[in-house]
Amino acid sequence: MQDRIAKGLEAQFDKHRIVFWYDPAQEFRQAFEALTLDGVEKIEVANTEFAVKHRVLREEPKRRFLLYRNGPRPADIDNWLLDIELAHGVFKSDQVAIWLADLGLPISFEDVVREHQEFFRSGRRLEKLKVAVRGDDTKAKLRLRMLSVCAGADGDFDTVVEALLGELAVGKDDSLRLIDRVGLSGFLWEQMQRLFGYRTEMASVSDFAITLFKSCYQSAVGGEAMLAPEALVFFRRWKNNRNAEEAFASLSAEYAEALGVAQDLAKRDFRTLIDVDYFEEVDRAIIRALVHEVGSQTVAQGDVLNWIRQRRQSHWYGAYRDLYEAIGFAAEFQKGMAQVTLGMTSLAEGVQRYAKSWFRIDQLYRKFIWRMQKSGQATLMRELFEQVENHYVNSYLLPLNEAWQTHVDGAETWSASPIPAQRTFYREHVGEFRRRDQKVCVIISDALRYEVAEELRGRILSLDRYEAGIDPMFGCLPSYTQLGMAALLPNGDLQIADNDSGTVLVNGQSSQGTENRKKILATGRTGDRTTAVKAEDLMALDKDEARALVRDHDVVYVYHNLIDAIGDKRDSEERVFEAAEDTIEEIVRIVKKLNGANANNMIVTSDHGFIYQHRPIEESDFSSAQVEGDAILFRDRRFILGHGLKANHGLRRFTPEQAGLEGSVELLIPKSINRLRRQGSGSRFVHGGATLQEVVVPVVKINKKRQSDTTAVEVEIIGSSNQLITSSQISVRFYQVEAVTEKTQARTLRAGIYAQSGELISDSHELVFDFRSENAREREVPVRFLLLRRADEFNGQEVILKLEERHGDTSHFREYRTARYTLRRSFSSDFDF
Repeated sequence: MQDRIAKGLEAQFDKHRIVFWYDPAQEFRQAFEALTLDGVEKIEVANTEFAVKHRVLREEPKRRFLLYRNGPRPADIDNWLLDIELAHGVFKSDQVAIWLADLGLPISFEDVVREHQEFFRSGRRLEKLKVAVRGDDTKAKLRLRMLSVCAGADGDFDTVVEALLGELAVGKDDSLRLIDRVGLSGFLWEQMQRLFGYRTEMASVSDFAITLFKSCYQSAVGGEAMLAPEALVFFRRWKNNRNAEEAFASLSAEYAEALGVAQDLAKRDFRTLIDVDYFEEVDRAIIRALVHEVGSQTVAQGDVLNWIRQRRQSHWYGAYRDLYEAIGFAAEFQKGMAQVTLGMTSLAEGVQRYAKSWFRIDQLYRKFIWRMQKSGQATLMRELFEQVENHYVNSYLLPLNEAWQTHVDGAETWSASPIPAQRTFYREHVGEFRRRDQKVCVIISDALRYEVAEELRGRILSLDRYEAGIDPMFGCLPSYTQLGMAALLPNGDLQIADNDSGTVLVNGQSSQGTENRKKILATGRTGDRTTAVKAEDLMALDKDEARALVRDHDVVYVYHNLIDAIGDKRDSEERVFEAAEDTIEEIVRIVKKLNGANANNMIVTSDHGFIYQHRPIEESDFSSAQVEGDAILFRDRRFILGHGLKANHGLRRFTPEQAGLEGSVELLIPKSINRLRRQGSGSRFVHGGATLQEVVVPVVKINKKRQSDTTAVEVEIIGSSNQLITSSQISVRFYQVEAVTEKTQARTLRAGIYAQSGELISDSHELVFDFRSENAREREVPVRFLLLRRADEFNGQEVILKLEERHGDTSHFREYRTARYTLRRSFSSDFDF
């Protein structure tokens, strides 16, 4: 108490030389007597008015005085010091006056403080209010600050409402009860009415919340809103506030049931819901509709991708991303299938066309299956899966390889000139760098199919300062690991061992295992320092060890095995597409590791590809051909090794000379995509045969440049003709100047309309500019901004539309682009703060 009196008096003496202190209840004499203020003379006025007046005005006209009267203030007509009092200040020592003085507020706020005395009885609340209060606050603003303190909020009225909704979501009402106890309930509901148009005789937070959800939903689906537009702006901002995520989700789920949202959605066309994300049930309804529409092919692929792109802004997108992505890939797959033609006139043309465009069908099928699997929604996706699977197998995989088989059957030798053969890899590709005395690192990923490598190329290319290109090689027959790995080594004599092991010999030496491959690598070019290492061992090296590896060798082979390791086992083959995704990520990390160790030239390649069908293989997919020969050495799903083998209608026989190999081991390959029966092995993921998916082997060449070569797309604001804002909303179009590519990357911006003071006066939108279309019209984004009511304060003034970009992963935004408008609206303000 003594401290507060002292502080209150000090505040008075900051403004006045003479301060009067009346003590009508005669309860502060001890406080007066104990008081010590620097430079202030204390005088008790007790029938000594004239003497006091002479002293303070004549004798010491510059000294500061505290004039204390132990009793009530005399009536003006009897107050001989009235002229001095009117010219200076009066200190009130009742509790309300002390609080006012502590807050630095004038006596005009006395009625507010008296009305809400319960609020001020808490020293903690008083201290919080003291930090927030401003010298130019109105009474309404002071009450708003008191509301914020009660609710534990830190901002304007919106943050108070957010805090109350947060408590409602977890079944609490502590803040609301405190607001009621300190007498602020009336003010709270007045503001709810003034700001949001919420009017009801039985006001409550729960009633407001359900009304808010209902009003915003009705407005979104074309009905009449029950609340003011300001409520919608608040709702959107609250919904998008990461700190309020759990509260929003909880209340949304509760009110979806109470409002019968599922039943209402059943009557609506999903196209009218694309911009709505107030209830999780909306996403489910859209997804169910899209699965059906895409499955029955009744919607255009471009529309589907645009709808999915718009849904990325949904509050629930993260929970349903895999489903949306799967639907998008299915739509792209359908468009690709509608455009594909599968004819060819030679093996070479088949490889070239596969490497140019056909691979994309396999890629889209893989991406669809993987996202569908990740979603865990097999029942929901069954209709679409059946459509995609049937289309993939019956209209692409089978007819493509039937057409390809014609040329396989007619080939005298296994070659597709001018496509380079896989066994020339070391001479042609590694040699290209060694002839220039440049170091090179080769990453060999087992079963890295061409289409997976093509996606990898795009990922590498999107990295700053990396160049990456891809070319096909013509893989060996049979397309199995031992032969493919051997073919990538320097080789003069390449033959399959004449036994039941399937081992491949290079110049008479086994190529099985890393140590044997190291020895064969050393025979490649005289004087070259070569080595081989497993990917996991490379990644375990520290920085100095990795640099030493690259420094001390001219050629480094890195062996990576994930796709084949997963796919080649019956129990895990259905996860092969997940392994493909992981392989891309792992190879990117290997490339970065090698580059960090000063390797600038890298090649990613593979031993062979594979074919995969997600649905269990039907009886008709197994070859009915009988395997006959003098000696069967090795049997697999897609090839047979032996001597004296017999060709027939279902099997193509190759001598080692025809297959481009040395030795005496012959081979049989099932035609097209047929599998041979083999006990205990998987049948959906297979390789070893002659299909395009198995024998088109990728060569991805990667080089690190010295200068940065990635940029983000530019975005422009398309100006309106008059640059005027005349209503409570404005539509603005944004234009992405160029299409997104690997090197020209997407840009995410935040858009809003601001007063020149920097205050946001509209809703805020996060916009993703990632359009790949070459059509400029398809790179425009229309956005409708709703003005907040506080925009009233800036009528007649210039306001700024700002596009801002986040700085890295921080919470800081930098200005990217602006446009100026004049706010000229015809309305009257109903605000008092």
